[in-house]
Amino acid sequence: MITLDEIEYDHQKNLRNFEKHGIYLTEVIHFEWESSIDKPDDRKNYFENRRISIGYIKHRLHVLVYVKRLTKIRVISLRKANNREEKKYAAA
Repeated sequence: MITLDEIEYDHQKNLRNFEKHGIYLTEVIHFEWESSIDKPDDRKNYFENRRISIGYIKHRLHVLVYVKRLTKIRVISLRKANNREEKKYAAA
């Protein structure tokens, strides 16, 4: 687990993420990294090394998009996993 001191995020994006997905970016502190699957986010050229992880937060699978910085993790997006992503996680 990580702490709030170890993450960074845009405060306006945090509010928009809650409006769109029903979860605040700060909930990433409950993300179960040990059992997550993680891969580079190569859907586009983002000019940074984005990662996508699928893992549990409080008994529900979530999808996390983030960038690892020197001492922090910048959270870009966090939402509940859809059926396709749940199947992908189960198959891993």
